Amino acid sequence: MLDIASQLTEWLADGRAFAVATVVGASGSAPRGPGAALAVDADGTVIGSVSGGCVEGAVYELCAQSLADGEPILERFGYSDTDAFAVGLTCGGVIDILVTPVGADARERSLFAKAVQAAARDEGVTLARVLRGPRELVGRAVVVRAEGAYEGTLGGSDGNALPRDGGLARTVADEARALLDAGRTGTVELSEDGSRCPGGLTVFVESSLAAPRMIVFGSIDFAAALVRAGKFLGYHVTVCDARKVFTTRARFPEADEIVVDWPHRYLARTAVDGRTVLCVLTHDSKFDVPLLELALWLPVAYIGAMGSRRTHEDRNRRLREAGVGEAELARLRSPIGLDIGGRTPEEVAVSIVAELVAVRYGRGGGPLSSAADVSVPRLPAPASPRHLSAVDQRQVDRRVDGGVGF
Repeated sequence: MLDIASQLTEWLADGRAFAVATVVGASGSAPRGPGAALAVDADGTVIGSVSGGCVEGAVYELCAQSLADGEPILERFGYSDTDAFAVGLTCGGVIDILVTPVGADARERSLFAKAVQAAARDEGVTLARVLRGPRELVGRAVVVRAEGAYEGTLGGSDGNALPRDGGLARTVADEARALLDAGRTGTVELSEDGSRCPGGLTVFVESSLAAPRMIVFGSIDFAAALVRAGKFLGYHVTVCDARKVFTTRARFPEADEIVVDWPHRYLARTAVDGRTVLCVLTHDSKFDVPLLELALWLPVAYIGAMGSRRTHEDRNRRLREAGVGEAELARLRSPIGLDIGGRTPEEVAVSIVAELVAVRYGRGGGPLSSAADVSVPRLPAPASPRHLSAVDQRQVDRRVDGGVGF
């Protein structure tokens, strides 16, 4: 339901009662995946969609029924080859739909409002709802924020836990937070006592999170391949280079943004966060050094720089001379990517995104067939990020502004 958060925010503000149908499972050639939603208010107004039109009519009726009796409904729709007029997906897929009424109950409305309002503001939030389990729990929800705080209606005097086990809502919140960190929507199986062992409880976790940023510096063929790989992984990808002739939409059609500017200047004025990845493919000291001099102080998830071992050593020497400390240099992944022997732009892009995934999950990037534990600790972000103003901007500009024509 978070995919129609903006419209639902308006409905909640207007005090409308409504029922929302959410795709909670999909297989085969289903037209829309988990999280797709359709809502119907008490006047019959419809927003959203759960399929390509195959089952919308039936889902509309389920919403009306749920709104009338105040009970959640879990229904499966699939292809029927025995009755051409049966409700089903002509594409041959199967979808599971959870219909949840949002009526007059003040606490329930407040809970859903917090989830959809956060999603409408592009903030990290998950809405976890019980699909299967004890009847009194089906449809109940827990809202989890990106920072880990949660609110729920799983029962109990405090509204956050069942009397028989205070750990259930916390377990649901922890599982929801893990999916939110990964930017995923899906289901988790839990025991009714709150343990993580699969048992009698199925929870659907719907995540809403702005796409993490990948900023690729350097308008080269390797960058074009990396843009495609980054988009495949779900990043919002920006390409930045000061060379106008190379930094064009024609060369990077898949990029979300194309910026013609000196890399360090663009990085100084753009927003980054703990999920941002910076890929420096310029391998030219007049670009790399001022850019990395700033980047290594920023609290981003990943900083990698392309270049040979010799380029790497020379770059590190220049960064030390510029005042970058060893703790900051330790954050630099250089040469960028995993050692998989890649040579072509596409192969190198695979090695880079493989390292991104390994860093995200704290893994070493070794073969799964290895019996050894290849987990490695994550490198912490600096405690006090330094702004570019702390760098002598005039010296940086003199160093990078001379010598290249565009």
